[in-house]
Amino acid sequence: MAVRERVEGLELPGDLYGLGVARECEEKKHDGASYIWLAYSIFFFIEPIMRRDAGYWLRQGLIYVFFVGLYVAYVEFIATRVRIGILIAFFVLGIFTMPANPGASCFFIYVAAMLPFSVASLPVLLGTMVVESGTMAIEGYLLPGNRINYIITGFFTVVVGVSNIFVAQQKRADRKLRRAQEENVELAAVAERERIARDLHDVLGHTLSVIVLKAELAGRLMGRDDVRAAVEIAEVEKTARTALAEVREAIGGYRAKGLSAEVEQARVTLDAAGVVLECDSAPPSLRPKEETVLSLAVREAVTNIVRHAGATRCTLRFGRTADGFDLMELTDDGSAGGAVREGNGLRGMRERVVGLGGRLSVEWEAGTRLVVEIPHTPVTGVGQ
Repeated sequence: MAVRERVEGLELPGDLYGLGVARECEEKKHDGASYIWLAYSIFFFIEPIMRRDAGYWLRQGLIYVFFVGLYVAYVEFIATRVRIGILIAFFVLGIFTMPANPGASCFFIYVAAMLPFSVASLPVLLGTMVVESGTMAIEGYLLPGNRINYIITGFFTVVVGVSNIFVAQQKRADRKLRRAQEENVELAAVAERERIARDLHDVLGHTLSVIVLKAELAGRLMGRDDVRAAVEIAEVEKTARTALAEVREAIGGYRAKGLSAEVEQARVTLDAAGVVLECDSAPPSLRPKEETVLSLAVREAVTNIVRHAGATRCTLRFGRTADGFDLMELTDDGSAGGAVREGNGLRGMRERVVGLGGRLSVEWEAGTRLVVEIPHTPVTGVGQ
């Protein structure tokens, strides 16, 4: 990602409307194909070939060697300032060489072809095209014997330059789209890891707490009531198998069995811990997503009561708030000591609720009071 940021706007495609420099922006090194486009500089030698003048050949040869040196520097250096400086040198070289050698018009074409891939600003690019065309018009006016060549060069400069502006802008848009897609994939992966972590914490935390309770109870019954101890051990095995299935569900995307079923499971778990659950209101009818969030909230809250609260009585209530939110309230008469700090389970619960546009609050006074409120969404059909 950092390499792309550093070289954005510097690559040149393999087809610059018949003239260009091939370069991939996402690779710092080139494969040598960039030098193929030097072939278009052959027009520079038309005039020297027609003139059989050794002195003229020597002067033009030195100019061409200087041009090739600049071209190599452009290909090998990816710094934007360096490349823009090289293109300015191409332009100046064309101004001073074209009066003596019409083939030097290729220098202007190189500038028009390469600049859109080094500069992203559209006003700057269009302004540069105007400056190039204006310079050639003035020079052609001052050198009337060569006007046709200046007109042709100006025409191709505009055509190549404008065409490559569109090509360069499209390539930049494609790169931004690819980066956005890569970032979305990364964000989705992070969100999925967080979801799995939350689900594993809530699902396994609850189930393992039940296993610990059952195992402790079976240990106390050993030697006093072997039959009941065997029943509790069987429950431990059953719960462990359930935990294995829940891990698989959490990896694939946890789906609660239903809020009513979760309430009944909470009653069994609390009963095993010696806590009486009172629930005199029926769970609301919810869509699967909202029901899953409330089910996991019940599960995490029950796990915390069993682990930390030391409670003997727990009250669960469902209802509707004045502003139209579905409400779930869970209170216990345990001790709040040491439970004031928000842990991973409560944090994951809050993230789920907030993700639905809901609210979550916890009060630690005479016991613990958990309130979850989620926006009410009418259930109009199965599976919604």
